[in-house]
Formats: sequence, C-alpha cells, structure tokens
Amino acid sequence: MSQIAGHHHISMITKTAGENHHFYRDILGLRRVKKTVNQENPKMYHLFYGDLTGSPGTELTFFEIPNAGRTHRGTNAITKIGLFVPTQQALHDWLHRLDEHHISHSGITSYADREAIHFEDPDGLRLVLLNGEKDTLPDFWTAWPDSPIPEESRILGMGPVEITVQNAKSLSATLEKIFGYTLAKHTGEGLLYQSTKGHAFGEILIVEQDGPVEKPGKGSVHHLAIRVKDGEDLRYWAEKIKDYGYDILFMKDRFYFESLYFKEENGILFELATDGPGFTVDASVESLGTKLDLPPFLETKREEIERNLKQID
Repeated sequence: MSQIAGHHHISMITKTAGENHHFYRDILGLRRVKKTVNQENPKMYHLFYGDLTGSPGTELTFFEIPNAGRTHRGTNAITKIGLFVPTQQALHDWLHRLDEHHISHSGITSYADREAIHFEDPDGLRLVLLNGEKDTLPDFWTAWPDSPIPEESRILGMGPVEITVQNAKSLSATLEKIFGYTLAKHTGEGLLYQSTKGHAFGEILIVEQDGPVEKPGKGSVHHLAIRVKDGEDLRYWAEKIKDYGYDILFMKDRFYFESLYFKEENGILFELATDGPGFTVDASVESLGTKLDLPPFLETKREEIERNLKQID
C-alpha cells in the first residue's frame, strides 16, 4: 500500500544567495548539497541544504529573487518550519550560538508540545529548533562531518511544518482523505497531523486564522514537498488527487527526483517528490554543492546560464 513517508523538502524565497549560504552553512551548519537553478527560470539560483547527501526530510531549498520585497504576513500560507536537534542540551548549545551571532530568539519555550527555540533567518523566515530526543527519526539521515556544529548539537532534519489557513477543515480533509495523514493531537497552536502514525518527521501543524491572505516576498515559503517512493507511486497519487477533485498543475522529471504539484482549497501549494535518484546522480558525495550543477536538459545552455548568474561561493 502506498504511503506518504514524510517530508521531502521545503522551498523558500531568499533575496541574496550569498547571505543565505553563509547563514545556513556557516551558522546553522547545514551542508549545501546542490547549487543549481530554477528549472522554470534558469536566471535564478536554486540552492539546496541538508545532511551529508541531502536526504529526503532534511532539505531546505531556496530560490534567489534579488528584487523580492518583504513578506506581508497573513493566512493561507506555510508559516513556520520545525528543525529537530538531538537533545535538550543541544537546545542550550544553540542558545549560546544564536547569541554569539547576534540572532534574536525566544529562549527555550515550547512548540507542538516540545521544547523549542523560535528565531528567524536574515530574510525573516520563521524557524523553530525542537528537542527531538523523544522522537524516532529516520536512521538514514546522515551527519555532514565538516559541519561547524558538533555532532551532538547539529540540526538533524525537518520536524513539524506549520500551515496557517482560513479553512482548517478543508486542509484536514485533504491530508486525511487523499494522503492518509492521521490527527495526532490538538496542541496549543492547532491540529498536529502525522503522515506516519507515531512518527514526527512528517508532521504538519494546521493553524486556523482568518484575515488577510499573506503576500509573499523574501522569507516566505513557496511550497512543501511530501515524499513518495518512485515514479509509479507518484502516478498513483496523481490519480488520487484528481479523483478528489483537485487539478494537477504539472508533473515533471527534475532529474534529481520526479515531482507533481497541486494546490488545495486554501491555495497552499504542495509538491509530491520521489526519493530518487537523488543529488549524487551527477556528483560525488565529496563534491556535492561545490559547483553549478545543471540537469541534462539545461546543460547545453550552461554558458548562457552562468553568464546570467552572479557568482557565489
């Protein structure tokens, strides 16, 4: 039986790729596993960060849009990203690191019924570090040995992703009836759903909020990608989505994975992405993220693409 195996990746907007790279690699200690371009607009960088190989569930990805304005926050948007660390002590270590880099934070508080630290990246993206010591996390998530963060404190991968909507009932029905998510609990923030019952690595926290719809800009989330096994599985889910009444916006082989996109009733954009072939399909583990990688269908345009991109480390 097909099952959504958790988060695959999540994609955001950044204004400055260089600053983004410094923050996520040098301060948060994630590995940049792929430096490539937006396949629909190759004049735009698409950067991927994660564990040693960019395993599914660890990937934070960013489109660089230099003229992006500020986000006008509101409802019908993906509003927060949880990131697991190993222990309570790791949270205390992160308090010192955030202070050291003059990053404002909440101190140790709570989120989704776990100990947590809330903070923002340079673009205003809302992030939450979470104590994951009581959670069973994927054993294939693999530490990047060159991270500036000691292994006992490093960010492991994605936890609950918060989605704020005007109609929580509709989004709940989408998760339950199409994808088989189960309601784990009512938290102080909202409804916590799990793609795999009893496991935290695919959680979605639904917050119901009326009012103006968010106007995206730098630091906003473009879409959440959830994880499917392979191309055959992807086509199975495409039929389920269409049978439910949603349109498939498009399906595409992105070389590193296959994907499809749809929007649910509140306007939240979801992607379904396959586990493979992964980022080592055109690079060794050792060289991941060090050069501009292009899928074969863009390789013939490399000279033009590189000419239109501002060089980054």
